[in-house]
Amino acid sequence: MNAAGGMNKELKRVSMVVLLMFVALFSSGTFITVFQADNLNADGRNVRTLYKSFSAERGPLLVDGAPVAVSTPVNDNFKFQRVYTNPELYSAVTGYFSLNQGNTGVEGALNDYLSGTADSQFLDQLNSVFTGQSPKGAAVELTIDPVAQQAAWDALGDQGGAVIALNPKTGAILAMVSKPTYDPNLLASHDTGSVIDAYNQLLADESDPLINRTIAGDLYHPGSVFKLLVTAAALDSGQFTTESTFANPSRLQLPQSDVTISNATEGACAGGAETVTLTEALRLSCNIPFAELGAALGENVIAEYADGFGFGHRLDVPMRTTASIYPENMDPAQLMLSSFGQYDVRATPLQIAMVTAGIANGGTVMQPTLIDSVIAPNLTVLEPFQPEVFSEPISEQTAATMVQLMVNNVSNGVAGSARINGVEVGGKTGTAESGGNDNINRTLWFTGFAPANDPQIAIAVVVENRPGLGGSVAAPIAKKVIEAVLNK
Repeated sequence: MNAAGGMNKELKRVSMVVLLMFVALFSSGTFITVFQADNLNADGRNVRTLYKSFSAERGPLLVDGAPVAVSTPVNDNFKFQRVYTNPELYSAVTGYFSLNQGNTGVEGALNDYLSGTADSQFLDQLNSVFTGQSPKGAAVELTIDPVAQQAAWDALGDQGGAVIALNPKTGAILAMVSKPTYDPNLLASHDTGSVIDAYNQLLADESDPLINRTIAGDLYHPGSVFKLLVTAAALDSGQFTTESTFANPSRLQLPQSDVTISNATEGACAGGAETVTLTEALRLSCNIPFAELGAALGENVIAEYADGFGFGHRLDVPMRTTASIYPENMDPAQLMLSSFGQYDVRATPLQIAMVTAGIANGGTVMQPTLIDSVIAPNLTVLEPFQPEVFSEPISEQTAATMVQLMVNNVSNGVAGSARINGVEVGGKTGTAESGGNDNINRTLWFTGFAPANDPQIAIAVVVENRPGLGGSVAAPIAKKVIEAVLNK
């Protein structure tokens, strides 16, 4: 009797353990099925999803209605192959759709729509099951202006760097060019060996052609284009006006340091008067007055406005951007250097374009995006373009003052190479030292907008690792893109 009772007790214990294991297995399976399905489908390591994507007719990527990426039928196990038209021109935008090296660009960010697997396309998927028709992905219309894109590509030429242009009123990205670049068709092949070889060659290339320099990578020292943000912070905080004055030596020794800094001219600013106004310091892009201004404003105030304009934020455009950097916990010398865009300040061209676009748009920064609309195969618009406000870092009054200062920079300052007859252009140049020989390894910038009274375009141009000045190298590139947009 006791033995039987003990056995029953053990059986109950084992049964309870088995039941608990079943409940745990059922719960985890349900959690994965219900809550993790989207994440698993989006995971680039999911071979089943990858093969399914290649077996569907992937939706096209469109620029002004014309395809820049399409899926064409092929006679192999994958049924369709991705083909890029004018591939290098749009590579920074499209990215690539690869059998064994993942997906990048819009191809990767909107893979669910393009492959027809998004939740909003469920009825289309169900319909394909009952009709036996091959599933089709949605088309994605991009915000890129083909005229602006071509002008940016041509103007940058064979120089390394990036050009990005926005509509300041909507955040629509009009141009996105990054060089050196690559041909995404090399990575879209179904010959896995050739794709791996091409990918490894691109990875080994010291010029990093796979990096989209407009939104990612190691980032750039912004140099004097960062003075726009510092000036806006000074004015908007109420601590300074355009007529505030600063000491004007030809050289300045940094506090707690044996390092001295100078202006680009190696002399005093604005003709050598004892003091210089903020207006003149910005117009002539003098470093020493901005070092003094940054020290007076303080790290916390500048950091607040940097955050407001987007520094420290990772955005989805829809590709995830690298966050631009305004450093923390700086000593007095580092703060002064950072105030004219040196030390550890780092930025993407997109971030600098957002600062300029926010100024041009009355103090409101719009969320940047490449997506105009997502269109189902039955021509239903799944995702219409809806402009979104990213932030309002400065007042409308401050923005209006900054617009006039930037127009003055172009009409009567060091940004004169961006002048366009009959058009008020606002702008700012930048020249940042990036190590090595200061006369060779420079990062050259221009950022601006036009027309000043009704801005249609805000732009940032960066040219990397070359001699010269932002005003003589980057500004003419921006001018050509602005002219192309305004003369359409």
